Amino acid sequence: MQVNAAETLERRVEERTAQIQHLATHDILTGLPNRGLLADTMDEALRSLREDEKLAVHCIDLDRFKPVNDTLGHPVGDELLGAVAKRLKQQAGETAMVARVGGDEFVILQLLLDGNDEAGVLASRVIHALSDEFSIQGHKVNIGSSIGIAVFPDDGQSSEALIRNADLALYKAKMEGRGTARSFEPGMDAKLQERRQLESELALGVTNDEFVLYYQPLHDAKTSTLTGFEALVRWNHPRLGLLPPSEFIQMAEETGAIDALGEWIMQRACSDAAKWPLPVKIAVNLSPAQFKQPGLSLQIASALAASGLLPSRLELEITESVLLANNENTVRTLHSLRDLGISIAMDDFGTGYSSLSYLRSFPFNRIKIDRSFVSLMCESSESRAIVKAVADLGTTLGMTTTAEGVETEAQYRLVRENGCTDVQGWFFGRPMPVSELHALFEQPEVLTA
Repeated sequence: MQVNAAETLERRVEERTAQIQHLATHDILTGLPNRGLLADTMDEALRSLREDEKLAVHCIDLDRFKPVNDTLGHPVGDELLGAVAKRLKQQAGETAMVARVGGDEFVILQLLLDGNDEAGVLASRVIHALSDEFSIQGHKVNIGSSIGIAVFPDDGQSSEALIRNADLALYKAKMEGRGTARSFEPGMDAKLQERRQLESELALGVTNDEFVLYYQPLHDAKTSTLTGFEALVRWNHPRLGLLPPSEFIQMAEETGAIDALGEWIMQRACSDAAKWPLPVKIAVNLSPAQFKQPGLSLQIASALAASGLLPSRLELEITESVLLANNENTVRTLHSLRDLGISIAMDDFGTGYSSLSYLRSFPFNRIKIDRSFVSLMCESSESRAIVKAVADLGTTLGMTTTAEGVETEAQYRLVRENGCTDVQGWFFGRPMPVSELHALFEQPEVLTA
């Protein structure tokens, strides 16, 4: 009995030791290897690779994971991470290792036997697998992933260098729109340093009064009479010159600088428009990130009050991404703005997935037809049919329709013939500083194309 008891105790000690060792090297939530085991495995793999073998490191970041935690709760988010881990292991197969290294960050180590193309094939499979819908606790969840790839020995000789370079490639993938994979390229580190410097400069840009507004005219489609302007921000960067919004708006959203920048844009646009002759209106774009501010309605009301601009002369342009999460607070904010007498327009209509459902869920005043349809109207009967269908829909719903990107007389003729009520584009005028607008007001004959 003493021998049996000793053997039982020894077995339990061994089991407990194994459990402790497993917990020390694996992620509790997903059961995957953790960062420490990943580093040890990479070092061992690099030492044991044969001359004709390569090793690919895939840094994977989940897209749109944070909104899942925010809207459905952490238990759903935790179960989703477990489901992601299973799909990653299925795609990685027997010759690759999957690890979880952070909140929604994973790494795959892949042994390459037939060249670098294998890495791209695996990355494509992973992106496709993670873009498929997940069913978690009765919720249909859609996320996605971005991937950065670095390959030994081309992109680094050590595990630290490979992880760093794969992470740089991941950053590039996320900057290019997410849902993509990018391989490491020399020079990415320099670009990252430039990006970080821009981020720090952006935070000071509003304080230092480095931003300016340009205004692009909008015209009545039938009469070509000037009806208003859209405010478009530019960054008068002290080192890089005048930068368009494509160079900094996404950065402002990601860093939180959009709050101060958006407030400045609203105040300046309302102040400028208050000096224009009636009934010329001003349109201002709102970023989805701005709707996270609890006091957005009050901020806009304050800008109107300070400038003396009538609410009926202000139009706010949003994209469907603002409504994508079907957030009750967002819809409530939009209704409160409508109650002030402000118009709401859906911008870039036709480029998303569920625009029609959004028109049903919120009473917009205007639909702005994306320039991608307008630019093809002269060559494509399908584009003409789409523009006409949207214009007819606007008429039925009591909404005005603006054709964006009108650049030629032929395009202007077609959008007018197909029922659009308003037009905007270079044919009528490019964005211009406020100092040039007064010439338009002083010379009425210039107000028509």
